[in-house]
Amino acid sequence: METWIQRIMEDFGYIGVFLLIMLENLFPPIPSEVILTFGGFMTTFTDLTVTGVIIASTLGSVAGAIILYGIGLLLDVERLVKIVDKYGHILRLTRNDIYKADAWFDRYGFWTVFFCRFIPLIRSLISIPAGMSNMKFWLFILLTTLGTLIWNTVLVHVGATVGGNWEKIVEVMDVYSNIAYAVIAVVFIWFVVRFIRKKKLFKRK
Repeated sequence: METWIQRIMEDFGYIGVFLLIMLENLFPPIPSEVILTFGGFMTTFTDLTVTGVIIASTLGSVAGAIILYGIGLLLDVERLVKIVDKYGHILRLTRNDIYKADAWFDRYGFWTVFFCRFIPLIRSLISIPAGMSNMKFWLFILLTTLGTLIWNTVLVHVGATVGGNWEKIVEVMDVYSNIAYAVIAVVFIWFVVRFIRKKKLFKRK
């Protein structure tokens, strides 16, 4: 996959960076770390500039996030409640669980959208619940842009600084990603266990 990414960026320049980062938002397994650090490295031997790569990648990130936000709007809370009313017993979910989750996102969602832009996988998927909760679009765009701008700026500059050693940075970012995935898995399991326990206690009462 890395060879394919490099070839597209070499052939299409800024447009390639834009499209790859947009796809990375829609298909998280595509590693943004490779795109951004290699993009930074390319500024050392092509006509691409650090500023140009940062702008192209940030526009791509925002474009991908808008698409996922739109999907979230289609899967709004009302529709999700109807689905849960019909099939929620399979997962032991109720409409109250959905309302509670939506209320939590309404309260803390803007911080979540911003900080999750620095977490692998979650930085893409967070756009869906933002849309589902009908988060104000201008606020979503602002926080998404700020978060992705910081992430992209750091990695592009790192790629430009280390030059031909950009692959070593990717290796370091792989470790960071694996740690993040492990933490996400632990948190998810913790929530599932806690959720099941609450359901059991509720039934006993």
